[in-house]
Amino acid sequence: MKILHVEGGRNLFGGAKQVLYLLQGLAARGVESALVCPENSAIAAAAADQGHRVLAIPMHGDADVLMSRRITRCIRQLGPDLVHLHSRIGADVHGALAARHCGVPVVHTRRVDNPEPRWLVQVKYRLHDRVIAISRAIGDVLLGEGLPADKLRVVRSAVVAEDFDRPCSRERVLGGLGLGSDVLLVGVVAQLIERKGHRFMLDALPALAAAHPHMQLVLFGKGHLAGRLQDRIDAEGLADYARLAGFRDDMSDILPCLDLLVHPATMEGLGVSLLQASAAGVPIVASRAGGIPEAVHDDVNGLLVPPADVPALIAAVDRMLARPELRRRLGEGGRRLVREAFSVDVMVEGNLAVYRELLPA
Repeated sequence: MKILHVEGGRNLFGGAKQVLYLLQGLAARGVESALVCPENSAIAAAAADQGHRVLAIPMHGDADVLMSRRITRCIRQLGPDLVHLHSRIGADVHGALAARHCGVPVVHTRRVDNPEPRWLVQVKYRLHDRVIAISRAIGDVLLGEGLPADKLRVVRSAVVAEDFDRPCSRERVLGGLGLGSDVLLVGVVAQLIERKGHRFMLDALPALAAAHPHMQLVLFGKGHLAGRLQDRIDAEGLADYARLAGFRDDMSDILPCLDLLVHPATMEGLGVSLLQASAAGVPIVASRAGGIPEAVHDDVNGLLVPPADVPALIAAVDRMLARPELRRRLGEGGRRLVREAFSVDVMVEGNLAVYRELLPA
């Protein structure tokens, strides 16, 4: 079996890391893979470093009408049995057109729950033989927009638990963040974009800081809201309790040192940072939105609150910070949940099952 994977993202965010996990898992099972991705991208470098075959090409998003021609050349060069498209950003359509042109089965993984117009779903997903949703919630959105049920499969994202289940070097990590080792460290790990809900955590912060003066909120990630969030922190006098730390490639060291992860998103496909935090034994407060309840089970590895409900968010975070024994119990619950339901082996086997549906035995 030979699979050509197409990823249109440039950075090693959650979706791109899932592609790397899949490439490694397939290689371990004797499946030959190659990756088409943007030239000079982080994922191209990471995949090459892991020994995978990489074809780096220009990829400029939905409006890049020449992308399908470039992907067609890659398909003809490699002769894959199946093409697996891992992102939107133009790859979902242009990659499918290329695969169709070459007569190769094509699978598309959908990682976000952003709604699409019904007419677009009917046109676009006609190009795909199967659509893999990384959560049941995303699958439900697609079905509601008209995707035929016989095309849909659910294969949830994965995390390498061992990468995050490690001791915390608290003095070093907190010192690197400019914090003392006696703080209650609360993190938000997400792109700095509207739907991740950072504004609700800042709304909640004055009440939480008054109740827990040793609390420190650190926002990890990058995005177009960075300047606006920093301006708000400065203008509202929150700088003693909140800071932006930017995108970090050492989250496997940082996460085990969090006392609590908060994810106040209003939309979310599943949330890889939630799986990573659970693997690290970090309890979670998150919104009951999108696929989040599939990653955060209420009173198992975290507490769920209604999206955009600041009083409920305050109450849940306050409860967590006030009760160390609750944090320990939910942290251990997260470790168990990740190892049972979100392992790389489970994710790889799920994708392989979809491939085998489309390929002759």
